[in-house]
Amino acid sequence: MVDLAIKMLLDDKARFLATVLGVGFSVALVLVQVGLFFGLLENASITIEKLDADLWVMARNTPNVDFGNPFPETQVQRVRSVPGVELADNLIVWYAVVSLPTGAKESVIYYGLDDFRRWGFPWNVSEGDTADLRRGRFVILDESAERRFGRFAAGDEREFQGRRLKIIGRTRDARSFTTNPMAFLDYRLAQQLSPEELGGQTTFILVKVAKGASVEEVRREIRARLPHNDVHTKAEWAEISRKYWIESTGLGMTIFLTVFLGALVGVVIVAQTLYASTAEHLPEFGTIKALGGRDLDVCGLIGEQAMFAAALGFGVGLALSLGLGPFLETLDMKMAITPAMGATVFVGTQILCLSAALLSFRKVAAIDPAIVFRG
Repeated sequence: MVDLAIKMLLDDKARFLATVLGVGFSVALVLVQVGLFFGLLENASITIEKLDADLWVMARNTPNVDFGNPFPETQVQRVRSVPGVELADNLIVWYAVVSLPTGAKESVIYYGLDDFRRWGFPWNVSEGDTADLRRGRFVILDESAERRFGRFAAGDEREFQGRRLKIIGRTRDARSFTTNPMAFLDYRLAQQLSPEELGGQTTFILVKVAKGASVEEVRREIRARLPHNDVHTKAEWAEISRKYWIESTGLGMTIFLTVFLGALVGVVIVAQTLYASTAEHLPEFGTIKALGGRDLDVCGLIGEQAMFAAALGFGVGLALSLGLGPFLETLDMKMAITPAMGATVFVGTQILCLSAALLSFRKVAAIDPAIVFRG
């Protein structure tokens, strides 16, 4: 029956090719949009997930990691005195304007810490050593900055907020949701770049809980000692940061509408193809029923056609999506297509194509086997 189903579908090769390409386009639309969505969400929380901190302390109602609000840096001493706290350090996350040799200006988001190594941050240093940041006006830039800054190398200098800093290294894959390049520098230098806002201030306190201590108990005690601050676990803070961007940008609704459109296009194309193929092969379906075939057998034949078209279309769509990946990277757009996502879209494609075959199911169910003996 499978061979017969495919043979019928391939009778009109041009129409079949158009169907596969149509399904492929729909699948690619869904995969690319959802992949970009998850790529953006990953950027929204990647620094939270990579920093080796169990708890984050911040000013009340801080919306996400990219938009920290200053509060007194001396609060870190209270945190360090809490039983169960192994390590606590101030972290500054702020923005700076960089003056380029061309005269243009660009923004960066910078992270300032006293000791990057003990927090396992940044996570992918391809050149340079974060320990050297404490020795002067030095900065490590993510390589994605080259798209805005132009090419740079260790030893080059750039002007940050009117202060010349020497680039001593680079990282890979350190991007924020805002697509601003990331920079990493010493904590005191981070304050000096924006003295009016950050003098004697920090934007976050990172907390590592001692082995055997309860994260929740430590959090409760920090909250009691710092009643005007919020305290979140790593997982909570990552979720808050992602949720902020989904809600503030309307990104979730945009992705939903795109996925709906892609699914609708695929269903319409497959429904048209299967219905036309069914109409052309009514005598063959009548023969099957005349020979004792049940409606279920005939519907199964059409279902096999739908699944075959769905499988090929998914393959085309997946290839298109993966092929677009390198191009999107050049535009600072990260697409995250995971095996789980691919499997979900594949199953969804099969279900939608089977749903598109419902019109054809109704048509063959109404076939009178006597059609074979007429004319």
